[in-house]
Amino acid sequence: MNELFGTLSDGTEVHLWTLERAGTRVEVLTYGAIVRSVRVPDREGRTAEVVLGFAGLDGYLAHPGPYFGALVGRYANRIAHARFPLDGVVYALEPNSGPNSLHGGARGFDKRVWAAEPVEGGVRLSRVGPHGEEGFPGRLEVSATYTLDACGALRIAYEAVTDAPTVINLTNHSYFNLAGSGHAGGHELRLAASRFTPVDADLIPTGVLADVAGSRFDFRASRTVGSGYDHNFVLDKGVTTDPQEAAELHDPASGRTLTVATTEPGVQLYTADHLASPFAPGDGIALETQHFPDSPNHPDFPSTVLRPGETFRSQTVYVFSAR
Repeated sequence: MNELFGTLSDGTEVHLWTLERAGTRVEVLTYGAIVRSVRVPDREGRTAEVVLGFAGLDGYLAHPGPYFGALVGRYANRIAHARFPLDGVVYALEPNSGPNSLHGGARGFDKRVWAAEPVEGGVRLSRVGPHGEEGFPGRLEVSATYTLDACGALRIAYEAVTDAPTVINLTNHSYFNLAGSGHAGGHELRLAASRFTPVDADLIPTGVLADVAGSRFDFRASRTVGSGYDHNFVLDKGVTTDPQEAAELHDPASGRTLTVATTEPGVQLYTADHLASPFAPGDGIALETQHFPDSPNHPDFPSTVLRPGETFRSQTVYVFSAR
């Protein structure tokens, strides 16, 4: 189902697409390719909203910084000093987080209106990022396909091609609260990650892959999340062709459980400690499947370079259940 959700100041219409299957109901916006709503049942069959979002377009325009539910790119997460080398050329980006680039710049993919077309089980959103957009090289044709499978799992499949060498890192920035409201710090989390990437004061990776053993970053066995996280975890599986399980988030009170599978090598755990009105710090937990932050400046990290003739492909699957 497709309906008008709002209109931007320049007259551009924003549409809302509703997907519903097997007890899961998902709403996706053409603005920012945002996941506006996910409604799933608890162990008693009671349905609730499990992602943070707004009833109208004005809410997203007034609160762009937290990236509620958005598709972020061309490069998700941070690039140090808003610059990176590629094939002997240093590209300068638009800094939007102190001296650094965050989530693609001040007008990244999250602030663009995407074209939409129906596909079996969902909707395909697409756009063309011109060469030089926010400083990134190459004309990028990119799509994100949102579908619900027969079990009600949400799959996001990304694809992109370029006409010049560039870098790309895409993710969805939904904040999950499986209780439906309140502080999410009591959720239990398991991450299939034996290492993480320590960061400096600007949240830029130092380049070290540190062992989680004996630290507060060890989520290999499920435990309460708490707060104080905005870190990339190095998944043991690495980059894979097909999505493999990476994380499980569970709310003991409602029984709702989210299992995340991905082809990506990392997950950014963000406990939303800086959210502000109309939400409160810790009201949601983001699990951003991704390549590592600042990879273009760390040759030892998995590569995020995309070249002409190649196709970027990435998939993440969100499976909802209750126990």
